[in-house]
Amino acid sequence: MVCNRCIMVVGSEIEKLGFHPQNIKLGEVELDTSPSNIDKERIGAHLKNFGFELIDDKKSRIIEQVKSIIIELVHYQDNDRKDNLSEIISSRIHHDYNYISNLFSEVEGVTIEKYFIAQKIERVKELLVYDELSLSEIAYKLNYSSVSYLSNQFKKVTGLTPSHFKNLKNIIRKPLDQV
Repeated sequence: MVCNRCIMVVGSEIEKLGFHPQNIKLGEVELDTSPSNIDKERIGAHLKNFGFELIDDKKSRIIEQVKSIIIELVHYQDNDRKDNLSEIISSRIHHDYNYISNLFSEVEGVTIEKYFIAQKIERVKELLVYDELSLSEIAYKLNYSSVSYLSNQFKKVTGLTPSHFKNLKNIIRKPLDQV
């Protein structure tokens, strides 16, 4: 799950199946009782209709936790990060960062850092489209050290400068779950 609407849909659909979610947050649902394997299959099949996947093995959960942490940092927190990304991830997941990083790269085919950068660039695109902040405000909001660093990274990823992207009529953005 990558957004509040996703959380709302998952909660609603699980309730329709007769279960009672106690806690729902990005990437996790906690039910009041442990579902049987048959119930898990039923929940998984039902959620698949909405584009969600039930993840039940430990490695996949770790991957989803990493993605949720990065999405939360990039899309829901403004320049609050004082620790580096590896410290944040390893402290929240309670595993060694090298293990998490190797697992993520092996399963996703991209490093955590590249995934983090991709999420940041999508956020920059979103903020450019809204046209409410200057590029320097966007750089500050997303914890870039300078506007030029943000511009260079943006061009490296998209092939466009932020100002050229902003002037495009057909804005090219990806949904968060496809980044």
